[in-house]
Amino acid sequence: MKYAVILLCLAAFCESSPVSTSSKYDLTFVSREKWGALPPVSVIQLNSPVNFVIIHHSYLPAACFNFITCAAAMRSMQNFHQLTNQWADIGYNFAVGSDGAVYEGRGWDAVGAHAAGYNSQSIGIVLIGDWISSVPPSVQLQAAKDLISIGVELGYIRPDYQLIGHRQVRATECPGDALYNEISNWERFTHDVY
Repeated sequence: MKYAVILLCLAAFCESSPVSTSSKYDLTFVSREKWGALPPVSVIQLNSPVNFVIIHHSYLPAACFNFITCAAAMRSMQNFHQLTNQWADIGYNFAVGSDGAVYEGRGWDAVGAHAAGYNSQSIGIVLIGDWISSVPPSVQLQAAKDLISIGVELGYIRPDYQLIGHRQVRATECPGDALYNEISNWERFTHDVY
């Protein structure tokens, strides 16, 4: 029960400052408002808990190592997804920067647009950067793992979820060879999607 306030704060992304840190996970969250998101055109409610966590890389924008460049990367991705692709919002539920912060995309409650056929049953997490030939920094990897743990604790992700890379459900190199090899060693990773 002692983490209830922290977890509730994480669910709401603690609007009191540009970034919020959970002492349990030592994880920094950045709300949509703080990174300068445009409002979504529409929102479809995500039925939780979901069966899948799908890992992506942005390829472009490149890795970002501080709030200024990561917030700019978020705005760039949202502009491409929302204005160019005509999607309702940024495609991902969350993004993780090489600064170790988690940036709110569509969040826990909205269906994403990141993996056709799986959006309504998954949380999509993009690790900002090109992870074809190099692995993201350890702080970025740990933040993604902690985010998944929080999602399970909050009841948004099933405890028996399947962790997969985007390439497992679509013909793409995403999340990059190096990151895919890395996540294949993570807890709950599955080679066979069912």
